[in-house]
Amino acid sequence: MTLELWQLFLVALSYLAVLLLVAYAAEEGWLPAALSRHPATYALSLGVYATTWTYYGSIGFAATQGYLFLTIYLGVTLTLMLWPALLAPILRLVQEFQLQSLADLFEFRFPGRLTGFLVTLFMLLGVLPYLSLQIRAVTFSLEVLTRSTAPQASPVLAALFCIMAIVFAVMFGARNAQPRDKHEGLVVAIAFESLVKLFALLVVGGFALFGVFGGFNGLQNWLQANPAILKDMYHSVGGNAWTTLLLLTFSAAFLLPRQFHMMFTENQSPNGLRTASWLFPLFLLLLNLPIPIILWAGMSSHLGVPPDYYILELARQHGIWLTLLAFVGGVSAASAMLIVESLALAGMCLNHIVVPLWLRFSHGHVGDLYQRLRLWRRLLLVAIIATGYGSYLLIRQSQGLAEMGLISFVAVIQFLPGIAAMLLWPGATRIGFNAGLCGGMAIWFFTLILPLLGFQHSLLGAMVPAGTARWSFVVFWSLLSNGGLLVLGSLLSRPQVKEITADQAIRESTVLLRERSRTATPIELQQRLTEKLGQPNAQRELARALQDCGLSSDEWRPHPLLRLEARLERNLSGLVGPRQARHLLWHDVPGTHTGLLIEDQLEHGDKWLTGLAAELDHLRRLHRQVLRNLPVGACSIDHQGIVRLWNDSLAELSDLDEGSVLGLPIEQLPQPWAELLVNFVSAVKTHLYKMEVVLDNGTRCLNLHKESVGIKHDEPGIVVLLEDLTEQRLLEVELAHTERLASIGTFAAGVAHEIGNPLTGISSLAQNLRLENSDPEVRLATDEILQQSHRIQEIVRSLLTFSHTGSSPTLSTSNFRLIECVNQAVRLAQFAGDARKLKFIIDVSVSLVICADRDRLLQALLNLLVNAVDASPEGASITVSGQAHAKRVTISVTDQGGGIPESLRERVFEPFFTTKAPGRGTGLGLPLVFGIVRDHGGEIQLHSQPGHGTRVVVDLPQPILSELQLS
Repeated sequence: MTLELWQLFLVALSYLAVLLLVAYAAEEGWLPAALSRHPATYALSLGVYATTWTYYGSIGFAATQGYLFLTIYLGVTLTLMLWPALLAPILRLVQEFQLQSLADLFEFRFPGRLTGFLVTLFMLLGVLPYLSLQIRAVTFSLEVLTRSTAPQASPVLAALFCIMAIVFAVMFGARNAQPRDKHEGLVVAIAFESLVKLFALLVVGGFALFGVFGGFNGLQNWLQANPAILKDMYHSVGGNAWTTLLLLTFSAAFLLPRQFHMMFTENQSPNGLRTASWLFPLFLLLLNLPIPIILWAGMSSHLGVPPDYYILELARQHGIWLTLLAFVGGVSAASAMLIVESLALAGMCLNHIVVPLWLRFSHGHVGDLYQRLRLWRRLLLVAIIATGYGSYLLIRQSQGLAEMGLISFVAVIQFLPGIAAMLLWPGATRIGFNAGLCGGMAIWFFTLILPLLGFQHSLLGAMVPAGTARWSFVVFWSLLSNGGLLVLGSLLSRPQVKEITADQAIRESTVLLRERSRTATPIELQQRLTEKLGQPNAQRELARALQDCGLSSDEWRPHPLLRLEARLERNLSGLVGPRQARHLLWHDVPGTHTGLLIEDQLEHGDKWLTGLAAELDHLRRLHRQVLRNLPVGACSIDHQGIVRLWNDSLAELSDLDEGSVLGLPIEQLPQPWAELLVNFVSAVKTHLYKMEVVLDNGTRCLNLHKESVGIKHDEPGIVVLLEDLTEQRLLEVELAHTERLASIGTFAAGVAHEIGNPLTGISSLAQNLRLENSDPEVRLATDEILQQSHRIQEIVRSLLTFSHTGSSPTLSTSNFRLIECVNQAVRLAQFAGDARKLKFIIDVSVSLVICADRDRLLQALLNLLVNAVDASPEGASITVSGQAHAKRVTISVTDQGGGIPESLRERVFEPFFTTKAPGRGTGLGLPLVFGIVRDHGGEIQLHSQPGHGTRVVVDLPQPILSELQLS
């Protein structure tokens, strides 16, 4: 059945409209996100690899080369088997550094103006035969189905198809102003397209099997009747041709522009590669299964068309619907390739040809860059498809579809040595890469392109053997030239700093930063971008970078600002490529250059340094670690006053982490450190002793020392050591306090002895007077005298007891009434501060007897009571209670003070920690209590609520209370 041309164009247009509708539905959220972003959808989108070469050309290739056509499937399978070592590292780089194409990737690793340009130019030249192949396949398929043989009709048909492809390419991929955005709709549409051509091939293959041969038995009988056909299918298996084609398809699986775009640029999740590693080879296996069946069906039916188009002729002879399905499958394969390939090539040309030229002549003022990029991308899509049409006109009368595709595959394989060098060889340089690429492409051009254009007697073309060995010859010598020049050029040239840092970033995920005298603030970055992108776009880019880094617009710390600059540069790289992103940000900033901060660079370089360099780096790391771990604070300041080192001890003392101060001028440090360091660095003295610095956590006592250091005598740096003497000073105060207590004890013993004798006489006289005089008033007075004398005796006895109290390492336990120890501690505490303005409440049973070291327990209770006195306001109450439990006694001291904040409760038992003003406490009271309770085998707990007082509970283990007897 013969179809009209307008009918076929209407079918093609309708199919492309459906494809566009699928893409639009995915982008608008009409389709479930789980389906649009499913790893299987991503894996099927890689089916853009199967173009008309697979759909049509594989049948023709199998007719001449037998089972050699399976290399199209096996090479890709080998690539995906190696995805953890090959594809996953490339995906990480593309996503981490916002790379959009193979040219971006190579320009990132081999920075230079020429790298991206050469990759783009050679890729464009290499893919042109493949573009013309798609146009030729669709045009010839129209001729087959319409039975038109007019030579003048082919260019017109090809032009109409190209116009449709241009319209849909613009609608697919050039609607967004930001090229770096993922095209979720494109991925879904290409996955749908893959299913369409798979379905078409399987249906036609099923018809060929059951409609032509009558089933598997009929096919087997036909093959047995024609043994030469099956024998011819095996004659090419193995040998150089097999290896060559495996290598070509292995490279094409991820280096073709459309494959790179779908595999890496449009990848939503790294998990997609894992699914694609088995699902995509399965897809290709199903796609290739009908190929030999369709070939044999065409041969048995003696179709009068080239084997490439057996699928169409078989369908045409057996019904309109089968014909339209086969035609749609071919249009689907060709249009998907043209759309995605032109999108990928347009991005490469935009970033590495158009934008560099524009920036060169615009003097950095590009206006609204987003709109320009969208316009340029559309124009490039038109230009690329039009160029493909031009190449079709030049070579449309040449060899079969499969051989046309292999010409592009040989061009693409020239990028394989560069990929290997990028992943495996840190010593590779851009000079070696560019030289190797030029050498390999030169052989490709002279041996394959010139003969294709009619120059059959070119110098190198004449050296190529005839037949299939031609591909092995070209691949071998082009790769040998490419790899040899890459190695030779790299050995004869020295890697630049930019190449070294890029290689480190590839291997270690190092954050690329810039080395400069100061970092730019978010406001300065926005002002710089506003000149080039316009204010709305600049605000959008800066907001995105701040969000990616988790920073605010008022960030001031140097290291976070460096991360912000790096992220902003990467985001712009997704728009215009890595080199042009650097140009947009830094071309007018003096004294800047790409690279890592040297310390960050060396921190990640231990794995690639060897020999003496590794030993020196190890020594450097050792010395730096010593400085970081010094028990005294240390900071280094360069000749410009920039902080270059801030060790761990100083970070703990200042509560400023290293990342927040490195790269900051000392005058911009938070107070009081800015004033302290600026004054000390500018002072003549090299030592300052016992400087008091008021910090948030109290007053610290510091010794400061400085020394000039540096290799350059005219630009010396300064190292400052800050020695924290606060604890030493507290120890000195405690020692002085202990000495005072000792002297007070000696004095108290002498006073008690001197007071005792007169007091005994006063008591005796008062008793005699009371016995001898019966006057009530006299008796009342003598009773008062006796009572006060007794009180004086108790005070003197308490002073004597406390003067003998010590912290003996062994407990001297005895049984005593707790009430007596508590009363004695209260009497002594009443001498502290404003204790007389407080009310003491004692809730201890008179009969409660405990077993403990009486003197040390008295010291613990006194310390608790003194703390309670200091914390209590005037008129408040302090309660001391004691309760007996089974084998335990609980003693608690409760005040009505301001309480202890929850953030400080874990530290109150630390030595020298105090919240009291300087001179009022040493921070040893509660640690002393803790030690006494611990020595008794007890526990101490602290219950406090800010504004509602504090309760300290001491829990002491005791023998059975009935067993206790007073000593």
